[in-house]
Amino acid sequence: MRHLGFSRPADPLADGSRMSKPTGNRQRKLRSIVQKQEKWFSLRQQSLTMTSWVSRLLPRNARSLATSSKNQKAEDCHRQHEAYGYFLPIQTRWQDNDQYGHVNNAVYYSYFDTIINHYLIRYCGLKTSLRMSTIVGFMVSNQCTYHMPIGFPQIPVAALAVEKVGHSSVHYRLALFPPNPTKEPPSVGYCDISDGFFFGHPNLAQFDTLACTTGSSVHVFVNPATNKPTGLPEDFRRGLLKLMSLASV
Repeated sequence: MRHLGFSRPADPLADGSRMSKPTGNRQRKLRSIVQKQEKWFSLRQQSLTMTSWVSRLLPRNARSLATSSKNQKAEDCHRQHEAYGYFLPIQTRWQDNDQYGHVNNAVYYSYFDTIINHYLIRYCGLKTSLRMSTIVGFMVSNQCTYHMPIGFPQIPVAALAVEKVGHSSVHYRLALFPPNPTKEPPSVGYCDISDGFFFGHPNLAQFDTLACTTGSSVHVFVNPATNKPTGLPEDFRRGLLKLMSLASV
């Protein structure tokens, strides 16, 4: 067994070639020192073994339970309208459904990508032409959590909040709210699709108060000529900061 860098203390009485064998009180003192050293070494090894054993147990038990409870509370908050600042109705398509009759899990990422870029183009001044744009957004992280299915021809509403704006990166929080099951299908006009709407708009009453899907994404913006991260323009940054006030929910 490896002793994790600790060496068992040498017994000064075991090597007769290095010192003459002590007698009387001196022998008893040396033997006592050796016994104390070996006791300390044994306790140290037991402590290291116990620490290693506990650390293996904690992720599956106490630590995971505390983390799970905290994460669940945050997830519950993220399923509410109040956690988001901007909303965009999404028209599902026949091709979005899979063989189980509901929207395929991969399609939700396209819904989230749609609301992010819609907001950037409409309210932050993002240019989509490489010949005109000074920045290009690279999506470096995506995540989705599915709570309940939706399917064509439903019209859910996508929701967007900004959690963090860095020098060249933006962290988004996202959700998808299905139509309110107790009311008529949502009445979506041209302005709702072209402009979206913000938290507090009466159109939100047409959608369920609990999200069917939540997620997050991270954009890193680069110089299109070099593909290296670049600072966000001030007007672009101001548009993003408008969605940060509710992101702390």
